[in-house]
Amino acid sequence: MVALAYTVAFDGIEARLVEVQCAITPGIPAFAIVGLPDKAVSEARERVRSALSAMAIALPSKRITVNLSPADLPKEGSHFDLPIALALLAALDIVPKDDAAQTVALGELSLDGRLVPVIGALPAAMTAAEDDRTLLCPAGCGAEAAWVGATKVIAPTSLMEAVRHYTGQSVLTPAKPGEATAVKTARDLSEVKGQERAKRALEIAAAGRHHLLMVGSPGSGKSMLAARIPGILPPLTPAEALETSMIHSLSGLLDEGGISRERPFREPHHTASMAAIVGGGRNAKPGEISLAHNGVLFMDEFPEFPRAVLETLRQPIETGQVVVARANAHVRYPCRFMLVAAANPCRCGYLTDPAKACARVPLCGEDYLGRISGPLMDRFDLRVEVPPVAYTDLDLPADGETSEQVAARVSAARHIQAKRFKGQSDRRVNADLEGQALEEVATPDDEGRALLVKVAERFGLSARGYHRVLRVARTIADLEGAAEVGRAHIAEAVSYRLPLSKET
Repeated sequence: MVALAYTVAFDGIEARLVEVQCAITPGIPAFAIVGLPDKAVSEARERVRSALSAMAIALPSKRITVNLSPADLPKEGSHFDLPIALALLAALDIVPKDDAAQTVALGELSLDGRLVPVIGALPAAMTAAEDDRTLLCPAGCGAEAAWVGATKVIAPTSLMEAVRHYTGQSVLTPAKPGEATAVKTARDLSEVKGQERAKRALEIAAAGRHHLLMVGSPGSGKSMLAARIPGILPPLTPAEALETSMIHSLSGLLDEGGISRERPFREPHHTASMAAIVGGGRNAKPGEISLAHNGVLFMDEFPEFPRAVLETLRQPIETGQVVVARANAHVRYPCRFMLVAAANPCRCGYLTDPAKACARVPLCGEDYLGRISGPLMDRFDLRVEVPPVAYTDLDLPADGETSEQVAARVSAARHIQAKRFKGQSDRRVNADLEGQALEEVATPDDEGRALLVKVAERFGLSARGYHRVLRVARTIADLEGAAEVGRAHIAEAVSYRLPLSKET
């Protein structure tokens, strides 16, 4: 007789169902795990054996075989401990076979039988719900997994608690979803003195999820401005929160607090590798662009990133997804993020200041920003210069708008876009507009069209640049609550596409 339990194997953010079969047969005593397990899964037999021993359960002097089906699917990770133990307990008639067969389990076992939290509980709960099964996971994963809502989540602290639950001795209450407490940031836009044009660019970028490049001398406030973006972004919608949290769950970034409604804000260092930014490495894990899904990816010192890393951003920016292809893995991750980049105008940083500039001006500026290729530069919807602030202005009282005031306008614009794209899963904000949909909602009036054509001819806008101007203009119109895109909206959108003075 074969006892069954279920678990999952991860393929990107998808959790594929794995049947755990356990057979106890006469023969030379042995404990074998088959079905393409990796080292961590093969070692599960020792952890399971020790955990059962701590519960005073002795394994029979027979041959124990555990098969992980489908056998050609690679099995990786310590989360196979709990389902193997559950299937074995069912084979020993300690827990009911029918209950075990209706359970998707994942969790790591310590040698004394305690359950250790593992990554991936949220995608596993999604799979359990789709297959109409109960999810069994460590207590530390319960609040995260319970967010799915469509499946019962049992979250014991130990294997003994799980046994008592299945035998009816002490039935556990299903876990409840938890929401991470939002930490109110003290960073406010009103603290930034001057830089009104850059603040306006931040607002437009946040409202339509447009990519933004800020160029300015050291100390002009580029990083300060970027750090205040989370304060003006609307919270994640329930669908976005679940989607983003599935990626964070696979990366082990969710704690017992559960899911957060705050949008991700990732800021990798410029020494980060390609695998860290795009994804890859061992087991083809998600990179920073996927961890920033539905949020912001801030790349300071943008030209200092390796050229190969920058060029890999081009396709994900356009498609909203990245395929991590390795010899033993071919994984797809979503990555719809808002790219915010900051750069100095040249290596010394003082290209426009004759008193501080180096002897290589202006060639140093051309060489430095030349590290950003033309096709990548073309993907920035907004490009803005951030001039230095006079020290006399720093003593002036803060009189600019607060993040709360700007966030209200951004939220209103996002609400307009949500109504516009209702029922369209592939479009959520204006940055997603393309083709016929772009023509329908962003076609300017006659004066606006004439201006755009004139600018396109004068500065040689590419087709991509032309369409990005229309998207930005649509967002500017949404911020004003305007139904149609007018000449003023086109003029402002065009002003953010004109070549920076360092490029000419």
